[in-house]
Amino acid sequence: MAFDYKKEYREFYLPKNRPGIVNVPGMNYIAVRGKGDPNEEEGEYKKSIGLLYGIAFTIKMSKKGNHQIEGYFDYVVPPLEGFWWQEGIEGIDYAHKEDFRWISVIRLPDFVTREDFEWAVGEATVKKKEDYSKVEYFTYEEGLCVQCMHIGPYDDEPATVRLMHEYMKEQGYELDITDKRYHHEIYLSDARRVAPEKRKTVIRHPIKKKSEV
Repeated sequence: MAFDYKKEYREFYLPKNRPGIVNVPGMNYIAVRGKGDPNEEEGEYKKSIGLLYGIAFTIKMSKKGNHQIEGYFDYVVPPLEGFWWQEGIEGIDYAHKEDFRWISVIRLPDFVTREDFEWAVGEATVKKKEDYSKVEYFTYEEGLCVQCMHIGPYDDEPATVRLMHEYMKEQGYELDITDKRYHHEIYLSDARRVAPEKRKTVIRHPIKKKSEV
């Protein structure tokens, strides 16, 4: 049976629909950076998703080709994720999605090296005849966070975020969103196939111990 990161690391991918504290270790990702409204048809965000999956499946299917990755085991491609921010704003202003800046990512299995990643970019470029120059190997250690499973439309996320922040404060923490620590979403539902009211999204915010005065 293929290794499924969602099931094996439930604390990171399948939290309860009430807030909790989690310490997230460093992980490697396939990443594409961009800006703009994610809902824009033919926009930068939607194009980035195609690039990510192009590389993700090139790596997954490498077992059938000449490039054999050391330590490879069969696995389910992890879910799409996104780090989001807006310049000059603390948190997220959902009313101005055109101002979003984002890093779209898919987690890489630990056995994938930077060299394997670069091979996959070259392989996908040749086979799919697309430009993958925007795709990068991205390492990120998220650290201490508050998170919650959000069930429903993306536009209803502020209510879940409020619960997360209330819980964070009750536990003695404060928000620590910076230019290096981001609003993070993990998309467990395919928005093309799942009705908005049933979509599952993990929302995660970086935190730190409350400052002593």
